[in-house]
Amino acid sequence: MQQTVWSTEQDIERIVDTYGNMLFRICLVILCNEKDAEDVVQDTFITYLNKSPIFNDAEHEKAWFITVATNRSRNKRRYNIIRKHMDISDLQLYSMDDANYDLLDQIMRLPTKYKIVLLLHYVEGYKVGEISKIITITPSAVKKRLQRGRELLRETYRKENEYGF
Repeated sequence: MQQTVWSTEQDIERIVDTYGNMLFRICLVILCNEKDAEDVVQDTFITYLNKSPIFNDAEHEKAWFITVATNRSRNKRRYNIIRKHMDISDLQLYSMDDANYDLLDQIMRLPTKYKIVLLLHYVEGYKVGEISKIITITPSAVKKRLQRGRELLRETYRKENEYGF
């Protein structure tokens, strides 16, 4: 019995160390609220403990965590639709480095359906096919959302440069 508890504790530590920051960033971008993002990440880990899923490989495991966190974030966002969002400037606290801050800041301002594909593609490094499996839309829908999201980002940067912001 003692061995089982020890291996579970080691597994939990490994999971939190491996996926905690990434899941938090994903949830924060979707929810725009620090506390809600923390809750969703915690719920994701609890779901993992309760379900004890078996994974084929590390990518399958990572995709499972992203899928669960994304779905729970969407549900939480629907539930909290009338709540106030966090201040965009607070996002810098959660960026791994300053290079990601500007991109995360701009992504945060986009509609939710563009946020997740841009974050997974540009910040987390996923390919179109992988994103389509994770968020269960077609690869062409992912490409279209990436295209539209980039257009929206370009418009934002153009306006900032044009007006000297």
